[in-house]
Amino acid sequence: MIEAVQRYVAAHDIARDAFEFQMLYGIRREWQEQLVAQGYRVRIYVPYGTAWYPYFMRRLAERPANLWFFVNNFFRA
Repeated sequence: MIEAVQRYVAAHDIARDAFEFQMLYGIRREWQEQLVAQGYRVRIYVPYGTAWYPYFMRRLAERPANLWFFVNNFFRA
């Protein structure tokens, strides 16, 4: 999806600061850093509050591969 947005933005001459990518904390951190380095806005979503855990589990369940990315980044030094 990120690459599709980048192609669309380039094809339609949309400024990189006219929108933002929103990503869940700990998921695809390297992509988050690359997007920022390329001049895109990136908002990191951090679930909090009393219902943070159920929300977080739903996001992970949407794409099981996200669990590996979370665990990998969580234990990264």
